[in-house]
This record gives sequence, structure tokens and C-alpha cells, in this order.
Amino acid sequence: MTSAARMPVLFLGHGSPMNAIEDNAWRRGWAEAASAVPRPQTILCISAHWETRGVGVTAGASPETIHDFGGFPQALFDVRYSAPGSPRLAQRVRELLSPTQVHLVPDRGLDHGAWAVLGPMYPEADIAVVQLSLDRTLDPAGHYALAKRLEPLRDEGVLIVGSGDIVHNLAAVDFRNPAPLDWAVRFNEAVKQRILAHDHRELIHYQALGADAEASINSAEHYLPLLYVLALQGPDEPVDFFNDDVVAAISMTSVRVG
Repeated sequence: MTSAARMPVLFLGHGSPMNAIEDNAWRRGWAEAASAVPRPQTILCISAHWETRGVGVTAGASPETIHDFGGFPQALFDVRYSAPGSPRLAQRVRELLSPTQVHLVPDRGLDHGAWAVLGPMYPEADIAVVQLSLDRTLDPAGHYALAKRLEPLRDEGVLIVGSGDIVHNLAAVDFRNPAPLDWAVRFNEAVKQRILAHDHRELIHYQALGADAEASINSAEHYLPLLYVLALQGPDEPVDFFNDDVVAAISMTSVRVG
């Protein structure tokens, strides 16, 4: 791949799929984040909503829009995000992650963890997008180590985006009351403090952070994309937070590295 300006890395708290079509501050925050970074040549997204056994990467030229949810208005199901795929980037990811076996998946589209945030960021859908799956046979340290191998992409015009939520526990959400729960706020702040301190070890071994972590991370699929972003943080790279909100038991807090 051709060399380009070094790209930052983004973790986006995506929250409800409805954020893809509602006009709210979080959606505007994603759009502002896109305008503040160099225009990428391609995008690699690690979403909470593609879990696999083994590592998969989308490899089709025209990925479909996956509506992987239920119970929402028809307007959300009508959304199509027609960004092209990039078989070339898929092959490059496979190369970088070797000797780990990476399965090229040509018929897998983009889930809402990808298109719900990329739509507001790049509404013209003219930048190729590839998704990397979450291999749930790996522990958090394994995800972090795997992500480190993606670092050369930052110098190849690739914007790496992790899409999830630092706090995500739907079982604890009262949808009639968006007031943030105390333990969710505490854990969100604890994670931010450790990110600023570049204390990745405690964020990888989050179980040691106690009951707040257990409640906040829950089944972990929304937290793991954060580790992919943190793994790509250089020793002296700045970190910024935006969309820094907690709604009930869901954190919208987003992170820019670089």
C-alpha cells in the first residue's frame, strides 16, 4: 500500500442503533471527529457486533448493509450504507496478522456497529470499509496483542475504528430513565483515567477492577474494540475524549488516539 500521513485511531461509543438516524449530539460528534482527521484512503472497523471463532475479515467488493437488530422503526431498516469493500485491504490485514490464520469472508456485509457511526462520519459512503471480527477464543490480552500487528496500517492511509461502548449492560437499563447509574459513571471515569495514564495493563486485565467492571463490561464484546485502539497508541501519543456521556448503563464516551 502507498504511504500516507500517519492516521489517528478512533474508538467510538455507538450506543443505540437509532443514533444512526436521529439528529443528536453524539451523531454530530462523530461527524466532527471525521472532519478533524485526515481523509482516509480506507477504513478498518472492529465492531462489537461481529463475533467469531477464529479471526475473520470482510473481503467482498460490495458489502451489504446488515440490519442486525429488532424492534426499531422501519426507517432504520431502510438505511443502506453503500460504501465499497476493499479486498486489497483484507489481504493486507491477513498478511499483517500472520501467522494467525485469518479467514477472508467475501459474503459478509457491514453491521450496524460499523455503518451507524460511519454514516454520519462519511455520508457519501465513498471510502472503502473492511471489518475485522472479534475472535472470542482470545482473551483480552490476546486481542490487544493481535491489534498491535495492525500498526503499519496507520502509515498506509487506513483509519482504524473500534466501535463499541466502554460501559454496556442492557440488562441494567431502564429505558424510561436515562439517568446514568453510579457504577457506570465510576467505571467510565476509571477507564478514562487509565487511558490518560497509558495504563493499558489494568484495562486489559479489567477483572481486577472489581464489581464496577463486572457490571459495566458484562459480556465484553462492546469493550474489546477499545483494546484494539489502545494497542495502537504510541508511548507519547496524545489522547482526547469526545461524546463523553453515560446514558443509564451505556457509555457514549469516544476516544481519539493521535
